[in-house]
Amino acid sequence: MAQASALGYEVVEGWEQLPPGYQHRDVAGVAVDAEDRVFLICRGDHPIIVYDHRGRFLGSWGEGEFTYRTHGITVGPDNMLYCTDDGNHTVRKFTPDGKLLMTLGTMNSPSDTGYDGKDSINIPRPGGPFNRPTNLAVGPTGDLYVSDGYGNCRVHRFSPSGALKHSWGVSGTGPGQFHLPHGIAVATDGRVFVCDRENDRIQIFSPDGEYLGEWTDTQRPTHLVFDAQGRAYVSELWWHQGQTSQRHGPIQDA
Repeated sequence: MAQASALGYEVVEGWEQLPPGYQHRDVAGVAVDAEDRVFLICRGDHPIIVYDHRGRFLGSWGEGEFTYRTHGITVGPDNMLYCTDDGNHTVRKFTPDGKLLMTLGTMNSPSDTGYDGKDSINIPRPGGPFNRPTNLAVGPTGDLYVSDGYGNCRVHRFSPSGALKHSWGVSGTGPGQFHLPHGIAVATDGRVFVCDRENDRIQIFSPDGEYLGEWTDTQRPTHLVFDAQGRAYVSELWWHQGQTSQRHGPIQDA
């Protein structure tokens, strides 16, 4: 039976060198570009904070342009940045120094899904882009895939220029159904991996949304990325005692 190889890592204490007066509060996402610059998307006064690979502060941008519900950041193959803001229902494309290039979705105009602002699990009906989107991934052809999760239950596929090509998903627990699609990644072969967070699984689709399978050995997956060798890295949340999992039922042990 094949076994996963041990992956080493090193903790670098004090790597981040923020100037006086700066703090980032919650960090919603991290991305690294082709020049080894590190971009943080934060929920604070400085939404995008930039470092070099040694942790030296290079600057910040986006002040006044984001809500306090920033949710994801992705570097595209052209080294441009896609920033997801579930508070204003958009995904926006920027240059590395913060120049706006493209907006997906309509600012402050959520799609009609019947979402009541509270229950992100049972969405009455699927809608178009977007109602509190969660993240974006770029496919090998340049197409853009957005997980639209808190107020919707869909994945949307766009052309590189931002034209909507296809959407899929409804609320539920079956194949191709979602309870809070929270993260998304596209493999080099074009398969689309969606973190179906409250269903405790990662669903796998063709580029056109055909259901191909799922990974169930995961707990409330929030996001995943692939490295250059094709290995997947998955971040997870946890269930608390007294909560109820859509897949596993009431949680007995904390």
